[in-house]
Amino acid sequence: MTRISPETSRTIAIASGLIKESHYSVALTGAGISTPSGIPDFRSPGVGLWTQYQPMEVASLSAFRHHPEKFYQWLHPLAVKMHAALPNQAHYALAELQQAGFLASIITQNIDGLHSRAGATHVIEVHGTLETISCTGCFRRYPSKTIFEDYINHCAIPRCEVCGSILKPDVILYEEQLPVNSWQQAENECKKCELMLVIGTSLEVMPSAKLPIEALEHKARLIIINQEATFVDVRADVVIHANTADVLPQIVSEVLNG
Repeated sequence: MTRISPETSRTIAIASGLIKESHYSVALTGAGISTPSGIPDFRSPGVGLWTQYQPMEVASLSAFRHHPEKFYQWLHPLAVKMHAALPNQAHYALAELQQAGFLASIITQNIDGLHSRAGATHVIEVHGTLETISCTGCFRRYPSKTIFEDYINHCAIPRCEVCGSILKPDVILYEEQLPVNSWQQAENECKKCELMLVIGTSLEVMPSAKLPIEALEHKARLIIINQEATFVDVRADVVIHANTADVLPQIVSEVLNG
């Protein structure tokens, strides 16, 4: 664990105080909460997936429809890592905060399912999930765990057991709209909350990046925990530039035991 500076310790105390004072808090999470679990992000300079690939060539709806083998070749190393990943201390800390009644919901841009595996409930997955996979022919839906084994081990394109059509992971690709129900839930949570925790997201992807603004416009307070600066840092009540897995458990411990 990275050593926490005295200044950060003071900021953690302020953040925990805001959480204890709030009657309705929500969290917005991004790739930075899952990178400590070994899942790469998409945009970090030099290491992000989009520094190695052109998204429209491999992760768009057109790419999937016309070249599914290219899509599944690109997805394979990421799917292997997500399949093997376990929730880290930041995921468990948020779940614990929620179970204690201090967090109403978790809005996540992540597709890895780690919040639910850590025990969180009312998780709103605005970019879909890799946990399920659907048939492009008969629209049957399967748990990915049972279907992906052959794909992960042999890179075989997943096909429907009933009609033989290619299966598509239930994630939102470029050129696809966000799931309407999930997006509406996320917006409603932003309008209702008194406090939003923005955790592990650079807020560079629209429309999810506008959710903290939605919360601010409805008079919510804002806590940001992210390695890099975001465009809403200047409007936040608390900003901590640090590893989420180091800082978030300390904040939750302060809330529950301080």
